[in-house]
Amino acid sequence: MLNPLAAGSRLVRRTIAFQAVAVAALSLALLAKGPAWSLAALAGGGAIAAGGALYGVLALGGGIAPAIGALARLVLGLLAKWLVVIATLFIAIAVAKLPALAVMGGAVVALVAQVLAMASGHRNGNP
Repeated sequence: MLNPLAAGSRLVRRTIAFQAVAVAALSLALLAKGPAWSLAALAGGGAIAAGGALYGVLALGGGIAPAIGALARLVLGLLAKWLVVIATLFIAIAVAKLPALAVMGGAVVALVAQVLAMASGHRNGNP
């Protein structure tokens, strides 16, 4: 039986797992440059992963709803995700004074991992 809400929740979990592995690998690689660079990569990638997790909870957490309610949850989840991402990146760069290049590198690696996780989710060849 096809359950799109359960499939969406599984996709969110798989995406966060991909992101965690990719950002951890980048962080370990940047540890050679210094602990601040490693922490900065974790902050950037963690911002994307945390925002994605929040989006998954808000957008997929309400169950079956009329179209206007489902669309409102999607928009609310998207706004909350990017608010968390922008706030975390600002705090990491401007307040904590972490290296901006490493913060942005962590965010980019997490976003690439997100795309790869979503692309790898097709098991039976259907788009």
